Amino acid sequence: MKAGGGTLRAWLQASRLPSQSYLALPLLLGQFVAVHSRGGGLDVGTLVAVQLFGVFDQLFIVYANDWADQETDRRNQTATLFSGGSRVLVEGRLSPRALGLAAVVCAGAMLVLSVGLALRRDAPLLVPLAVAALGLLWAYSYPPFRLSYRGGGELLQMVGVAGVLPLYGYVAQGGEPGRFPWALVALLLPTHLACAIATALPDEPSDRESGKLTLPARVGGERAAWVIVALNGLTVALAPWGLGVLGLSAGLGLLVPVVATLVVPLVRPAPPGSLRVQVRVAAAITATLATVAIPLMSLASP
Repeated sequence: MKAGGGTLRAWLQASRLPSQSYLALPLLLGQFVAVHSRGGGLDVGTLVAVQLFGVFDQLFIVYANDWADQETDRRNQTATLFSGGSRVLVEGRLSPRALGLAAVVCAGAMLVLSVGLALRRDAPLLVPLAVAALGLLWAYSYPPFRLSYRGGGELLQMVGVAGVLPLYGYVAQGGEPGRFPWALVALLLPTHLACAIATALPDEPSDRESGKLTLPARVGGERAAWVIVALNGLTVALAPWGLGVLGLSAGLGLLVPVVATLVVPLVRPAPPGSLRVQVRVAAAITATLATVAIPLMSLASP
């Protein structure tokens, strides 16, 4: 099939919908933190709008990254479900023009939605937060910064997912910015950095060849795996403080990220292209999502 507008199947492949969870959970968490902070109930209309913002943000990220990384992705022989792009440009299932246009449309939808929410909720901070979300992706993949090729890509992912998104959901639901629980963000930052490093593990060979300075490309997959363990260990250590500011405790739920983290060093060797590296990445992702889910479920329960 020639590259062009593409089929529905090609667009579903490009959209990488399983990665929606990375954004949906922090946005939900921020909203429930706001309700916990101010009292009252959750505004359902705002809930839908905020999660829709997350849908557009995730689509913008995957479309724009595929466009920016198409040359690196062509060299990638170890791509997995978690990494290496969607492959639609590499396989000729969509054209760069169609994917680039879709990214622009999603970016515009994020801004329009944020302006509408800002007016409806009297929350002007939502607009610069949306611009920040767009700017982080631009700095990640595009000139003049292109930090994913200069060694700062994982840090940008961490700031966006663990910082910008929870704050966006919090402000949208009427939370006072001055009362935002930054201790919770401090808890989330290390594990999200670990997750960003983990998703780069399978792409180590092509990233190194392309000069994309992810941590695995710089230090190797096995050393990067131990960094993942250390970062998740820091999150576990911070859990009593980060959750305590909300009057919560981790309880037995913390065993999920702990056990998932232990899988990372135990599944070895895990070279790129192997089933073991996919298990390793899945374990790291599970640890991060479980960490977000622990306070979210506590706050959402009646």
